[in-house]
Amino acid sequence: MTTGNDSHTPPTAAEPQLDPEASVIDVDAASANAKGWAADEEEYSDPFDIGNTKNASHESLKRWREAALVLNASRRFRYTLDLKKEDEKEQRRSMIRAHAQVIRAALLFKLAGQQAIVLGTAVTPPTPNGDYGIGLEELASMSRDHNISALQQYGGVKGLSKMLKTNTETGIVGDDELPQRRNAFGSNTYPTKKGRSFLRFLWEAWQDLTLIILIIAAAASLALGIKTEGLDDGWYDGGSITFAVLLVIFVTATSDYRQSLQFQNLNEEKRNVQVEVIRGGRRDKISIYNIVVGDVIPLKIGDQVPADGILINGHSLAIDESSMTGESKIVHKDQKSPFLMSGCKVADGAGTMLVTGVGINTEWGLLMASISEDTGEETPLQVRLNGVATFIGIVGLTVALSVLIVLLTRFFTGNSKNADGSVQFVRGKTSIGQTVDGAIKIITAAVTIVVVAVPEGLPLAVTLTLACSMKKMMADKALVRRLSACETMGSATTICSDKTGTLTLNQMTVVEAYVGRKQIDPPEDGSQLNTAVSSLLDEGIAQNTAGSVFPSKDGAGIDVSGSPTEKAILHWGVKLGMKFDAVRSESIILHVSPFNSTKKRAGVALRVQTDSQVHLHWKGAAEVILASCSQYMDANGSLQSIDEDNKVFFKDAIETMAAKSLRCVAFAYRTCETDKVPTGEEQLEQWTLPEDDLVLLAIVGIKDPCRPGVKDAVKLCMDAGVKVRMVTGDNLQTAKAIAMECGILSSNADNVEHSIIEGKTFRELSDKEREQVAKRISVMGRSSPSDKLLLVQTLRKLGDVVAVTGDGTNDAPALHEADIGLAMGIQGTEVAKESSDIIILDDNFSSVVKVVRWGRSVYANIQKFIQFQLTVNVAALVINVVAAVSSGDVPLNTVQLLWVNLIMDTLGALALATEPPTDQLMHRPPVGRREPLVTNIMWRNLLIQAIYQVTVLLIFNFSGKIVLNLKNELPEHANMVKNTVIFNGFVLCQIFNEFNARKPEEMNVFEGVTKNHFFIGIVGTTFILQVRCHTFIISWFRIFVPVGHH
Repeated sequence: MTTGNDSHTPPTAAEPQLDPEASVIDVDAASANAKGWAADEEEYSDPFDIGNTKNASHESLKRWREAALVLNASRRFRYTLDLKKEDEKEQRRSMIRAHAQVIRAALLFKLAGQQAIVLGTAVTPPTPNGDYGIGLEELASMSRDHNISALQQYGGVKGLSKMLKTNTETGIVGDDELPQRRNAFGSNTYPTKKGRSFLRFLWEAWQDLTLIILIIAAAASLALGIKTEGLDDGWYDGGSITFAVLLVIFVTATSDYRQSLQFQNLNEEKRNVQVEVIRGGRRDKISIYNIVVGDVIPLKIGDQVPADGILINGHSLAIDESSMTGESKIVHKDQKSPFLMSGCKVADGAGTMLVTGVGINTEWGLLMASISEDTGEETPLQVRLNGVATFIGIVGLTVALSVLIVLLTRFFTGNSKNADGSVQFVRGKTSIGQTVDGAIKIITAAVTIVVVAVPEGLPLAVTLTLACSMKKMMADKALVRRLSACETMGSATTICSDKTGTLTLNQMTVVEAYVGRKQIDPPEDGSQLNTAVSSLLDEGIAQNTAGSVFPSKDGAGIDVSGSPTEKAILHWGVKLGMKFDAVRSESIILHVSPFNSTKKRAGVALRVQTDSQVHLHWKGAAEVILASCSQYMDANGSLQSIDEDNKVFFKDAIETMAAKSLRCVAFAYRTCETDKVPTGEEQLEQWTLPEDDLVLLAIVGIKDPCRPGVKDAVKLCMDAGVKVRMVTGDNLQTAKAIAMECGILSSNADNVEHSIIEGKTFRELSDKEREQVAKRISVMGRSSPSDKLLLVQTLRKLGDVVAVTGDGTNDAPALHEADIGLAMGIQGTEVAKESSDIIILDDNFSSVVKVVRWGRSVYANIQKFIQFQLTVNVAALVINVVAAVSSGDVPLNTVQLLWVNLIMDTLGALALATEPPTDQLMHRPPVGRREPLVTNIMWRNLLIQAIYQVTVLLIFNFSGKIVLNLKNELPEHANMVKNTVIFNGFVLCQIFNEFNARKPEEMNVFEGVTKNHFFIGIVGTTFILQVRCHTFIISWFRIFVPVGHH
């Protein structure tokens, strides 16, 4: 028996966080947050009282493991972090990083000594590879060594793309050559370590200390039995115990193996990232596994670099290479530093890359192939259940020890008698063999009480419940990345939700448009616009975008790519008459200022080819752009000054559209004198585009309807005691309109002070004022990611269990800080997904509510199992103790108790832990993190059931011969019949008790039972096995004798 597992300790490094203002990894901030919350946890002296394992300190996680009473450490700690593996993983990372760093350092040293030599002369000419002009080794070597000299000899990106038979603009043409590329350069997969085999699970189930003792005792009993009674009769006792132990091991291993397969499937889903690729001039989403060398990949903020590659072009592109180099430094990429490493994240900017290395031919592939995925983590409920199991185990050990002392004392003092009334031990007369055999039977009985009393499966019931829930949650569009999040979601008291795509459909269309002071009706009627206005608008829409317009697959129409807002604007532009490719060919992009959620605008500098003028185009949040405008262009193409009257008009127009729940976007431009535009590439990269003195071109209102059913989902949350808060970057009027449409705000919302607040206002409050206001907030508009983070921190400080939805890179800190981070599967960036605990695959708020139901279901199912298990424990212990003390014998022998343990630990957990969630779960308040696991109602049920079972079985134990009319039978036979009835009665009590445990708080425990086929199957199997035990195995093992047999 062990009281801990030194190899299973938490990771040694805090997870990195993204700084919301600069999109830079800030490890220190994350570490400080983790330590801060951990310090709060450590205020509690109970080692098993860990409210949130997400950011718990290493010491608190070690403490509970050391305090736990454990019979089988390898099984109990299977789903907790293994420190040895973590160390091995980090050493492997360091080795691969060092390998890459040494090669690069040597190369730089070599180049430094050859400064006078013309670049490229020392590079070996490329070796053709089949149909391609360059071989796998040359490509891999160039990417691995970041060899700019080799790249230049190959003719730069253009020359390399020709060798790889691809186009830097349109990508690979056709899918026919994809298999050929995989054969030549490999696929973007890496060999993963196989999961544990079934034999490994059998071996781990065998490690239980009590089962080992029982096997040893069985072997001794077998040897003594054969020696004293001969082979035909002497093998029954030892053989029956061995069979029962092997059955327990086999069933336990089968259950654990099934769980592991569920987790393997989950890991496959987590690894299968969807990435955007340009093929045949079209942008498509494909699995990361399907990328090949020669593919052209567009990159934007928050994306994961899916393979090794070379930068084709980029604007302010910054890469976080910490996952490969170990340094949390952002590296800017340009033509002087064009090499991109697989597995890194885009921290800022945008660009496109040419894939040069995939799979095992990249450093990331080598790293991932050399380390196994570790799903280990403890959940708060699992830790608490270890505490419960430890307490019950100590009681059980005490009882078992007492029984052992009583039985051994009675045996050696001559007070123990056989069924025929003869004394079992007489000093000087009883042989050594018989004495040892009698002592072994007493020891096995005591050890079996320990097996039943220490509920080894209780903490594992959490992972069993979660494993069984995984597949069903996937069907409900939720992919769980962190197991503890699913259970914590059941305790959530507030959900801070994004608006766009979560509460709304994310299907945006331009429904209103103002050009100058004129409202264009319908908004796509381009004939109402002057040519000069049309030309500038087309230029601003086509060039100032991260989206694209291209012919549809059937050639009959067009397809548009980009974010939902970008797609709506591009569709509007096309309807106005914009020719996307033609407009883009008329000007050259000099510099791009990508959109981010902090500045809420995006800009581009263009050189117009016809007159060499430089135009700066801006688009973004309407009020932000309007504040930077000094003039506007009317529908006739004339410039007008924005005086106070015009400013009021535009503000009213914005507010009117916002009140209709429209997202307002403005377009503006200005010219720039040529001599003020930087000329060199480096100067252009550092250029800050002028944002003042703009000319307003248009303001559009974009409609994004509420999702069907979201109002009902919000009401369901409110009824369940979970407050829904909307946190959005849109202005207050738009946010308020959507919130009322969704049911987050009632019609009298204006009467509640601070229920609607702007992010800036909240940010500027003092800590004390912020705490007073936070609880009342229902809508936060014009919020930045830092405002969302501040709200999460404040609510957690006030005792709320906070769930947060997010999709952007800058949402990562809030997702990491929250108790449950929910990333959006469709619009979410890879950075957001990696910082999250659960991914909502359809971006739908209704799916978030389903996760709450599942979280509550996990907690409710565990409580059902606790009630069931404690009842069995109390009944079994009381019956055996009373019988041992009073008569010197136990009515439930070793084999029978092992069978009960199997029903209780494995089959019982499967039956009760897999109950599907019910609607009643959402009609009760959230479960507090420190509320007792065993409620008053559960104590009532438990005690009534235990008293009933103990009373009935003790009556049979002491008065069974009278009740069963066995007075005239032979004493040995009468005792066997009586004990058989006690055993069958006890097992049937547990089967009926499983039904009682299904609905602890309801009278009708059979409601909905037929819908849970798994439950019916397990209960039915248990009953059939019990009957077969009684009818077939009886005669074989002579354990049970049919009632009335003479």
